[in-house]
Amino acid sequence: MFKVTPNPPETDAIPNSDPASPYCALDPTKLNDTAERALDHYLKPHVSPQRTPSTMFVVAPNTDTESLLAHACESMASASIMLSDFAGLLEKPYRNTLLGIQQVVMLGELAVNRALDNLEPLPRN
Repeated sequence: MFKVTPNPPETDAIPNSDPASPYCALDPTKLNDTAERALDHYLKPHVSPQRTPSTMFVVAPNTDTESLLAHACESMASASIMLSDFAGLLEKPYRNTLLGIQQVVMLGELAVNRALDNLEPLPRN
C-alpha cells in the first residue's frame, strides 16, 4: 500500500533529539560561542577607554594651590550672595529651597577659607 504523507526526517545523526525542537539543527560550537559572549557581556567588567577631558575650559596646570583656593573662595562667596539676593524675590517654599542651597555654598566657602588658612604661604620672589 502507498502512503500519502511523507515519512518524518531521520534523527540518527543527532542522538536523543526531538524532531520538533528548533535547536536540533544548530551547531553546538556556535551555541557555545554565543553563550560565552552573553556571559562575558554580563559578568566581565567593562573597561572603558581612558577618558580625555575637554580642553575648552582648562585651569592652567601650573597654577598654585593658594591661587586656586582663593579663586574658589571668591566664586563661592559671589554665588552665595547671588542666591541670597534671588531668594528674597521668591515666595516661601521656593525661597526656603534657595536659602538651603545658599547655605551649602556658604559652608563650602568656609571650608575653602579654612584650607587657605592652613596653607603655608609661598615665598614671593
